[in-house]
Amino acid sequence: MLPDVRSVVIEDGNLALRERPTPTPGPGDVLVEVVAAGVNAADLLQRRGLYPPPPGAPADVPGLELAGVVVARGDGVDPEWDGRRVCAVVGGGGQSTHAVVAAEHLIPVPAHVDWDEAGGFAEAFLTAHDALVAQARLAPGEHVVVSGAAGGVGSAAVQIAHRRGARVSAVTRTRDHHDELLSLGAERALTIDEVDDLPPVDAVLELVGPAHLERVVPRLAPGGRVVVIGIGSGAEARIDLRRVMAQRLTLTGSTLRARAREEKADVTSRATADLWEAWDAGAIRVPVQSRFALDEVAGAYEAFARPGKFGKVILRTGAAPR
Repeated sequence: MLPDVRSVVIEDGNLALRERPTPTPGPGDVLVEVVAAGVNAADLLQRRGLYPPPPGAPADVPGLELAGVVVARGDGVDPEWDGRRVCAVVGGGGQSTHAVVAAEHLIPVPAHVDWDEAGGFAEAFLTAHDALVAQARLAPGEHVVVSGAAGGVGSAAVQIAHRRGARVSAVTRTRDHHDELLSLGAERALTIDEVDDLPPVDAVLELVGPAHLERVVPRLAPGGRVVVIGIGSGAEARIDLRRVMAQRLTLTGSTLRARAREEKADVTSRATADLWEAWDAGAIRVPVQSRFALDEVAGAYEAFARPGKFGKVILRTGAAPR
């Protein structure tokens, strides 16, 4: 019999560890013994009461991504998943020792990939792939700008865009991680203050918000596309709509968390088909800034909130790696 789940729980804006009964996977679901889970901006927002989980996800347990081992499955799930190393995005509850995951959202973890990297792969690479490929329709030879490029999603986006044959400009707050971004495939790395000097831009992956968006929109070429998936500098921007009309610009955005189960399955399937072989070959990777034990979760959230990090902050649950 499986032990009770240890979970990070949000209580009146504070983080605590609590024990809960182990959930039973329903039809089409599996139970994953979690080894590593990423910390993301959505977790900090949920802690502040600003980003409630979607229906069906734990109401008070954060965590949008996880990696671990399948230890049980519900009806209709292929037995091939038994004992497999996997990672996935979830609507919540990832920062636990065990979590229920839809089987169609599972991504096999390559044998050579360590648990820290696996724990930070799904949210970053699925979010970036969906934004660049499905929404921005990024094509080879185009010039794409990635703001907030030193973060988990940003560093994933740089690698995905480079692999698609795009010319990547990686934008950051400071110059601290420019060498790392160039090594991931960026053609140029620059700060927000240097955006005015960019050549014409075909697509923008916006992870910062108004502080960057207002400066890069004037650099968009005719038919340019902007996909907003982060608003760390605020939620309201001033954009000259005359430029939008004259240049036939497209502005869109999305979140992944609240999408329907079928939509997440489609995002997972497309990204896995496009990226898994490169991940397995070591051609793409997840930079890990720091790792914390589950009972150090407050320190993990503080580390994520501090500026200047490169890549992911990971929680390790204490489960024995397999």
